[in-house]
Amino acid sequence: MKASQSRQKSYHDKRRKDLEFQEGDHVFLRVTPLTGVGRALKSRKLTPKFIGPYQISERIGTVAYRVGLPPHLSNLHDVFHVSQLRKYVADPSHVIPRDDDVQVRDNLTVETMPLRIDGRKVKSLRGKEIPLVRVVWGGATGESLTWELESKMRESYPELFA
Repeated sequence: MKASQSRQKSYHDKRRKDLEFQEGDHVFLRVTPLTGVGRALKSRKLTPKFIGPYQISERIGTVAYRVGLPPHLSNLHDVFHVSQLRKYVADPSHVIPRDDDVQVRDNLTVETMPLRIDGRKVKSLRGKEIPLVRVVWGGATGESLTWELESKMRESYPELFA
């Protein structure tokens, strides 16, 4: 029995490596419904498996790390076992260059203004005719097209119809 256990241990240890992180490394946190991290998130139906990245502030013991959490996760204990962490590999495509002229609202949306009206159409709905206009929106993120109610656009942006 001991020989069998020893053999299985050697097979297991051959491909296993211990995870170690340094202070300042960025990691993802595992999210499960049973752990505190999963309970802290509002929606549980479509929760991701990992959240983050968060920065490691210190190592506690051999298998525990203190992680710097944002204010909305302040109700969680900030020390996690190494099994709950995954290393974040930095990717330059994840970084978005910041323009100083972009104004970001409190809900993290960027203000866009209508540039011009590209087209018109009338949609029939239950015997009623609804006039729509195709609006070209411009802002820091580039141009986008949407169909909007003509009456609503006339109220909000009368200069487009002059």
